[in-house]
Amino acid sequence: MSSTTSPPQRIGVILVAGGSGQRLGYGIPKAQVPLSGVALLAHALQGVEEAGIAAAVSVAVPAGDTIMHALCREADLSVPCAVVEGGATRSDSVRAALAALPPDLDAVLVHDAARALTPPEVFRRVADALASGASAVIPAVPVTDTVKSTAATPPEQSAIASRRVTGTPDRSVLRAVQTPQGFEAALLRRAHRAAEGFTAEEAAAITDDAMLAESLGAVVYVVEGSERSLKITTPLDLLLAEALLASEHKLPKD
Repeated sequence: MSSTTSPPQRIGVILVAGGSGQRLGYGIPKAQVPLSGVALLAHALQGVEEAGIAAAVSVAVPAGDTIMHALCREADLSVPCAVVEGGATRSDSVRAALAALPPDLDAVLVHDAARALTPPEVFRRVADALASGASAVIPAVPVTDTVKSTAATPPEQSAIASRRVTGTPDRSVLRAVQTPQGFEAALLRRAHRAAEGFTAEEAAAITDDAMLAESLGAVVYVVEGSERSLKITTPLDLLLAEALLASEHKLPKD
C-alpha cells in the first residue's frame, strides 16, 4: 500500500438492510427495529452522512418493503440514495445495491445497517486507506476472548461431549471483523460477477465481501475498528446499544 495520498476519490456506500430480525423478536425486518425510538436504518444512514465520504448511497432492503423506502427519503441525505430489493443471500443483496450505484465510482464501502452506531471516523479510516492505494480494506478489533477450534466428537465418546477441542489459536493475531468494508469499485464488481457462478453451498459460506476479494487473490488490509460498531442481532445487543447512546447523553437517563 502506497504511503502517498491520492486525489480525492468518488466513493459509493452500500447499506445492507435485508435481515429478517427474527432473533430480535420484534416481528419486523431488523433494520426497522427501533433503537431509542429511531429505526436502526435511520441511525446507519446518519452515520454515513456524518462521515462525509459518500458520493452516492445504495440501500438493499427486503423484497416488497415500503417502510425502509420512506426511511431513506426521510434521512434527507446530501447525496443521491437508491433503494433496491435485496436477494436471498447477502451477496445477492450487495450485488443488487452495487448495480444501482453510479458506474464512475473509484471505490465502494459495504456496510451492515445492523452496525447502526459505527462512528464516522471508521468510515474515514477505511476511505483514507483506499485513497492511499489499498484495493481492499476492513475495520477490525482485537479478539479478547480465548478462542478454541473444535471438531465433532467420535461416536464412542458422544456421552462425554458433543464436540472436542482441536486447538487454541494465538489470539494476538486474531481480529473480529466489522464493516464498512472498502474496495476498489472494479475489484468489488469483479468479485461479485465471479460469485454469481457459486453453488448454493459456496454462496452460503461467504460471510463478508472481503472473502470474495480474497478469493480473487486481492490483498486485504486492516484498519482500526470501534467497540461502538457492534452488530445488533439479539435483544442483548439492542440493550448494549441503548446503553451506549445513554452513556453519550443522547438519551435521557432515568
